[in-house]
Parts: sequence; structure tokens; C-alpha cells
Amino acid sequence: MALLLNKILPLILLPSGFSLLCLLAGLLLRKWFLVLLGMLVLLVFSTPLVGDFLMRSVEVGSGRVPVRGVGKADAIVVLSGMILTVDGAPLGEWGDAVDRFDGGIELFKAGKAPLLLFTRGQLPWQPDAVPEGELLAKRARLLGVPQSAIRLTGKVGNTADEAVAARAVLGVAQHGMPKRILLVTSAFHLRRALFLFERAGFEVTPFPVDYQVSKQSGLTVLQFLPNAEALAESERALHEVIGLLFYRARSLAGLD
Repeated sequence: MALLLNKILPLILLPSGFSLLCLLAGLLLRKWFLVLLGMLVLLVFSTPLVGDFLMRSVEVGSGRVPVRGVGKADAIVVLSGMILTVDGAPLGEWGDAVDRFDGGIELFKAGKAPLLLFTRGQLPWQPDAVPEGELLAKRARLLGVPQSAIRLTGKVGNTADEAVAARAVLGVAQHGMPKRILLVTSAFHLRRALFLFERAGFEVTPFPVDYQVSKQSGLTVLQFLPNAEALAESERALHEVIGLLFYRARSLAGLD
């Protein structure tokens, strides 16, 4: 139920879903201000100016941290969300977040931790898909990571599942001290992931990758012209805000 709420609730609250509800309600009730509201919301959140602002607000850090400056840990945890299952591609094809995998491999080869953990991401409505972590583990072995250093969680459907599953594999304490992990995920996803993994009991050093917005982007007339890519960027950022608020609310309510 929590997974469904976490996936469905944003569809209603995000600009495209909210605008559609306003348009439908306005047409059915003949309330034209609702139609105008829906159009205005869609227009505003479709501008690169707003999309970039929202993405900068949720991204952690100002750019990639040099690996040499990262301290050592007990394990490197790479979150799923970068593989597309495609016919004819036995290891899948890379999606936008491939930097998560690259970052994890880079940290491991630099000797920052003895273990590299991938999560078996698989949505419940895609039961025939190969869990992502299994494909990533195969790709890691092709790059020289030994099988003995690779760990896989059980099947997971979201970030909260990943935190719990990682705890089941790694444990959270050693000699009375919390297990230290290097958490590799997209910069815009890191606040939510950090909250969930710390709540699971880990001592977390974040390693943000997959930045979406260049800090050097200048202001031009194009920033004010709406497009679908900017709308997707706005919704990706807002989805993270909604997700973090959702899990914080569950935690405060004692539901986890």
C-alpha cells in the first residue's frame, strides 16, 4: 500500500495531474477559472526557468566530489534506477542515471570500501523483468570487480525498500559502531535516500552523481519558453519533495 501511495499520489499532486484535474473540473462544472488555473500551472512549470530552479533546490552539492577526497567505508551502496529492459539487450540499456553505476565502480576501484552492493530493483507490476541489481552485478564483473566483493539485496520496489534490504544484507552495526556506507545516487534523489538510509541505522556518506542542471547556466530568452523537457524536470524535482515529505510524515506518525 505504501508503494502504491508513493507512486500514485504524486500523479495527482504534480503539475500535469493537477492541471488535468483542474481542466476536467472546470469543463464539467463550467468554472472557467479552474480551466485557466490548470493552463497557468502547466505553463509555469513547463518553463526551463522554473524547472531549473526547482531542480537546483533539490540537488545536493554543487558538483561531483573528487573520489580521492572521499573517506573509506564498510560498503558502497548503489541505488537502482538506471537500466532499461530492452529486447535484444541481455544486460539492458543505460538510462539517464548511468552515473550511479559509474560512481560506484569508481569508488570501489579507488579502494574506498571492500564491498559493492546493488539493489534488486523491480516494480511489482513488472514481475517478468530481471531485477536491475542482477544486471548491474554482471556489468561490474565485466569491469573487473570480483564476485566476492559484490552483494545483492532482495527484490525492492522503492527507496524505502532499498534501505531495509541493504540493512538485511550488510547489517547496521559492527563492534558496536554503525556500519558506514557510501551512498551513490542521483543528486536530486539524495535527500530522500539519505533520510531513509540513516533511519535504517547506517552512518551515511553521500556521493551524489547524475546532476541535471549546470550551475553555469545563464539566463536567456529560452528559459522563459515552455517545453516538455522542462515540465519533466519540474515534476522530477517536485516528486522528490513529495516523496521526502511522505516518508517524514510516516516516520512522525510511527508508521515505519
